[in-house]
Amino acid sequence: MIENELLFLGLLKDGPKHGYEIKRVIEEELSAFVGLKIKSIYYPLKRMEKLGLISKDVGREGKWPEKFVYSLTSKGEKIFEHLITESFLTIERPYFKLDLSLYFIQYVDKSMAKRQLGGRIRFLKRIKRNIANLKVKIKPTQKHLLVIIDHDLDLVDAEIKSLDRLVKVIA
Repeated sequence: MIENELLFLGLLKDGPKHGYEIKRVIEEELSAFVGLKIKSIYYPLKRMEKLGLISKDVGREGKWPEKFVYSLTSKGEKIFEHLITESFLTIERPYFKLDLSLYFIQYVDKSMAKRQLGGRIRFLKRIKRNIANLKVKIKPTQKHLLVIIDHDLDLVDAEIKSLDRLVKVIA
């Protein structure tokens, strides 16, 4: 739940937002960069409101129905700072599903393994192109997304390099 809190509190750092706006930013902007799947935004918002991290006000624009507008509280601001610091300092060893298969590679037909790994490399190169294409779609107000894109490109490049090396050593 820490990622959800960081996500929602971070989105409210910009200023008050109504639920639909929060959902839109998550779906249209963040989903391409962050692996979080949010089923409902209202449950976490309600929970954070109970904890005093955010406040909820009723807003209205023109003839449209009332909307709940969420804002960051000073307590939410402090929790956000704590979560950001914790996120920067948390280092975990990455685990890949592929590693389990590689553990048993001695039992796999070598030509089949080379074909499968070659297919994985081609797929990773396609992912790399898709990530690189995101770069040209970045608006001037979204320069912070370039850091994520470059990080993702570095990770994909590292996996491609590792798999290329592996394919060469498979006897």
